[in-house]
Amino acid sequence: MFTRVANFCRKVLSREAESAQAEESRSMTVIPRDQHNISRQQISENALKVLYRLNKSGYEAYLVGGGVRDLLLGKQPKDFDITTSATPEQVRKLFRNCRLVGRRFRLAHVMFGPEIIEVATFRGHHEHAGDGKNISQQAQNGMLLRDNVYGNIEEDAQRRDFTINSLYYSISDFTVRDYTGGLRDLQEGRIRLIGDPETRYREDPVRMLRAVRFAAKLDMTICPQTGEPIPRLASLLHEIPSARLFEESLKLLQSGYGFATYTLLCEYQLFQPLFPVIARHFTPNGDSPMERIINQVLKNTDHRLQNDMRVNPAFLFAAMLWYPLIELAQKINDESGLTYYDAFALAMNDILDEQCRTLAIPKRITALVRDIWSLQLRLSRRQGKRAHKLMEQPKFRAAFDLLALRAQAENNHELQRLTQWWDEFQKAPLTRQKSMANELGDDGVRRRPRRPRRRAPRREGSSE
Repeated sequence: MFTRVANFCRKVLSREAESAQAEESRSMTVIPRDQHNISRQQISENALKVLYRLNKSGYEAYLVGGGVRDLLLGKQPKDFDITTSATPEQVRKLFRNCRLVGRRFRLAHVMFGPEIIEVATFRGHHEHAGDGKNISQQAQNGMLLRDNVYGNIEEDAQRRDFTINSLYYSISDFTVRDYTGGLRDLQEGRIRLIGDPETRYREDPVRMLRAVRFAAKLDMTICPQTGEPIPRLASLLHEIPSARLFEESLKLLQSGYGFATYTLLCEYQLFQPLFPVIARHFTPNGDSPMERIINQVLKNTDHRLQNDMRVNPAFLFAAMLWYPLIELAQKINDESGLTYYDAFALAMNDILDEQCRTLAIPKRITALVRDIWSLQLRLSRRQGKRAHKLMEQPKFRAAFDLLALRAQAENNHELQRLTQWWDEFQKAPLTRQKSMANELGDDGVRRRPRRPRRRAPRREGSSE
C-alpha cells in the first residue's frame, strides 16, 4: 500500500514538473549559424550522410546529445548520435547497413565499417503509450522497463536526461535548438537534470552515475537540486544488471578522468554500490595503503589515456582489490591453518566472486587479474634462472607495475629495494642479469661478493 501511495505521489509531482517544463519549452531558443561554433567539417562524414538521407526522405533529423555538447565546447566528439521523426523500422528501410538493437530502448544502428551512427526516434511522454505502436512498461519502484514511446522534438527534449545533452543541431539550416536552457547551463558549467530528479533517477538509476561522470569529464558542478537525492537513492544501483554496471564502471574510471570521477563517486556515496569489497575498507582519514594505491593507479591511468597510451582494466582491478585480497588471505591463513599460498588462492576466488556480483567482470579480465596477483608472491624468488622465467610470463610487466605501486603506497623499504632490483634487472645486459641473479642467496637477499683470498708470499729456501 505504501509503495502505491508513493508511486501516485511521484506521478503527480512528475506531471507538475512536466507542465512546468512545457512552459519552458515554449520559449525554445534558436541559435543561428553565425552565433555558434559548430561546422559541418567537424561532423563525421557518415553522420552527415544519415542526416541528409533522412531529411531528403521527408523526416526531421538532428544531431543531438554529447556530439553537439562537445562541439559547442570546442572538443572533438568520439561519436555522433542522431534523433529523428522516423521510426526504427522506417530508418531500417532507408539504410541497408542498418540493424535494430535494444528492447528497453529501440534504436537503429547504421554501420559504416567500424563507425556506428546511432539513430533514435523522438521520445514521447508515457501517457501516449498503449496505442499498439507506443509501448511503455514501468516497475513499481518507478524504473522504466520498456520505453518505446514516440513523440515530437519538443517532447524528446524533455525526455532527455540533462539539459546540456538536450541540444539539437539542424543540418537543414545549421541552427542549434535549445528547449531546456542547456546552452546556458553549458556556459555556466552546470549539470542539471531535466524534470523531477527523484523521478528521473528512479526511472533509470544509472543517471546518477552519468551526472557524476559528466561533472568530472567536463569539469562542471552538479546543481543542488540534481545532486541532493543521489546519496539517498544510491542503493537503487543494486537493481541495475551487473553487466551494465561493469560497462559503466569502465566509462567512469577508464576514460581519462578517473581520479576526479572517483572523488565524486565517494562524495555522492555511489562508490559503495559499485565496489562494496573496497568501500568497507575505507578509513576516516583516507590514508590507508589501499586508498593511496587507488588514488595513484587512477592518476596513472588518466596520464596514460591523456597521452594516447593503452590501458588494461585487469591491472586497474588488480590494484584496487589488492589490499582487500591480502587481508582476507591472512584471515583465512590464521583461521584454517592452510599454507599461505592455499589461503591466497581461496581469497582470490572469494574477492572476485563478491566483486563480480555487482560488476560482471568478464572471465577474460578476471583471469588476467589472477595472473597479476599470483606473480606478486613469486617476484621475491628470483635466484638463478627464476628471474628470467618470471620475465617470460605474459603479465610480468603488469605485475612489476603493481609491485612498484605497492612499494609507493606502503613506503616499505623492502618492497622498494625489490622494485629497484627488478627495474635494474630488466634494463641490464644478459651478462649482468646472470651475475645479479647469482649474487642472491637462497633467501633472495643479495650476497656480498667474496673477496679473492690473498696467497701468502712464497718463502725462499734456506738450503742455498
